[in-house]
Amino acid sequence: MGPDQTDRKILRQLQRNADTSLDALSEQVGLSRNACWRRIKRMEESGLIKSRVALLDAARLGLSLTVFIQVRAARHSAEWSARFASVTRALPQITGVYRMSGDLDYLIRAAVADMVDYDRLYQKLISQVDMADVSASFVMEDIKHTTELPL
Repeated sequence: MGPDQTDRKILRQLQRNADTSLDALSEQVGLSRNACWRRIKRMEESGLIKSRVALLDAARLGLSLTVFIQVRAARHSAEWSARFASVTRALPQITGVYRMSGDLDYLIRAAVADMVDYDRLYQKLISQVDMADVSASFVMEDIKHTTELPL
């Protein structure tokens, strides 16, 4: 059974600010403090709430270039896929990896300082995993970027 309307209210508020006090959150969603706390705990235990994090400003941290790297696999085998997953998970500049349908096998999202930093990432990636084709697109303008899911 999925979240009910009250759970969705809680989730909307937590997505916007997970640091909201339990008292304020309870008031916003119209529940007692204890009832709100029990619902949050239940959603955490079920895995619906995966974690609570701080969202950082990449540019202020010197990571002002977002790059999407398109990859075509050199081989389609369990061994190659496991190696690719292991290598990409270990590189901190890589913030997302997606196995895709269609002509493209994988799409990687990375946060880097500049083109030189991207090239270091690229060199490290190709030295550790054999790939048939790699290309990159660089974000010129971040029009919308959110972690908030539509509820």
